[in-house]
Amino acid sequence: MGRARTAAAHGGHRHGDRGQVAVEFTGMVPLVLGVLLLLWQAALIGYTYSLAGNAADEAARAGAVGGDCAGAAGSKLSGAWSASTSCGVAGDLYTADVSLRVPALFPGANLPFTVVAHAAAADERGE
Repeated sequence: MGRARTAAAHGGHRHGDRGQVAVEFTGMVPLVLGVLLLLWQAALIGYTYSLAGNAADEAARAGAVGGDCAGAAGSKLSGAWSASTSCGVAGDLYTADVSLRVPALFPGANLPFTVVAHAAAADERGE
């Protein structure tokens, strides 16, 4: 009698909600993976800003003392980031601009925008 009552309480099915967790998990996997991918992309964008700023600082410092501006910027970047560097003098300051392409999910595939960092250091070359 107890089994008949239990089966009737579950709409006539003997197993009730069995398998429901698997169905919900399967439905949530794409959402969870999508959120993780978005978080990873946000981290890559932030890291690119950090790399660009550091490379511009190093380039300006190297140029201010007569070193290789573009070489100093490139030495701070791995080959995975495509960069362009421009250096010059503005009054008493040596300036450096570094542009980095933002990777899409992993270095090598880039988003359609760049991160630009600008830095300046006191010109110590004595010119």
